[in-house]
Amino acid sequence: MRAQFHDHFSSHASAYSEHRPVYPAELSTFLASIVPGRGQVWDCGTGSGQAAVVLAADFDRVVATDASAAQLAHAREHPRVEYRLAPERDSGLPTGSCDLVTAAQAAHWFDLPAFYQEANRVLQPGGLLAIWCYNRTLVGPGIDPVIAAFQYQRVGPYWPSGREHTDAEYRTMPFPYERVGAPPLVMCQRWTRDQLIAYFGTWSSVRRCREIEGADPIPDIVTALSPLWPDPAEVRDIRWPLCVIAGHKPE
Repeated sequence: MRAQFHDHFSSHASAYSEHRPVYPAELSTFLASIVPGRGQVWDCGTGSGQAAVVLAADFDRVVATDASAAQLAHAREHPRVEYRLAPERDSGLPTGSCDLVTAAQAAHWFDLPAFYQEANRVLQPGGLLAIWCYNRTLVGPGIDPVIAAFQYQRVGPYWPSGREHTDAEYRTMPFPYERVGAPPLVMCQRWTRDQLIAYFGTWSSVRRCREIEGADPIPDIVTALSPLWPDPAEVRDIRWPLCVIAGHKPE
C-alpha cells in the first residue's frame, strides 16, 4: 500500500515517548496464551517501545524495529528487548524464528503486503500475527464529545492517509490469516488534564495542522475542556478501547 516510509513522528519523538499511554499487561497475557511458544517476538513499528516492554514480561526476547532512528533514540530500555533500525519489509530475522509478530498502533502506516510477507517468513508454523490500534479517547459523557469534535472536526482534515483504518477500528484492514477472537481490552491511564492535552500534542494531525495553518490547535481543545475539567491538576481515568486483529500462520 505504501512504497516508502512516511515518517509522521520523528519530529516529536521525545514527546511521543513521554506522553503516549501504556498498553495493558492483559494484552500480552492474552497473546502469550495462544502462541505455540514464548521464545522470540518481532515487534514491528515499535516507536519508542510502548508495546515491546509490555511483551517482554511474557516472552524471552523481543526484537523491536522501527524505521525512525529518532523514535528508537527515545525507546524504553528493557533487558529482554533489542531495538533495531529496520523497515517493515526487512526485519533482518531468520526464517521461522518467531512465535509472535506484532504491530501496535502502526500497521496502518505500513506497506502492508510487504509487512505481511515478512511476517509470514519469520513466523514459525502456527505462530501468531497480531496487530492492534486504538482510536477513541474516553473520559466521561460530557467530555467525550468535546474530544471527538477536536479529533474529527478541528484537526480531522490533517490526519495522514492510513488513519482511516483506525477510525474504522481496523475493520477495513486486510489480514492474511483466519482471525481468532480477542477479549475486550482497554488501555487505561490516570492522568491530569494537562497530561491528556500533552497526549493530544503527539497526534500527527496536530503537527500537520500547525505546519499548514501556522497556528497551534491545542489551545482550542484546552478552551473547550476547561469548563468541564476546571482543575488542570485533577486526576481522572482515561480509557482507550483496543481493537485487536490476530491469526495463526497455517502449520
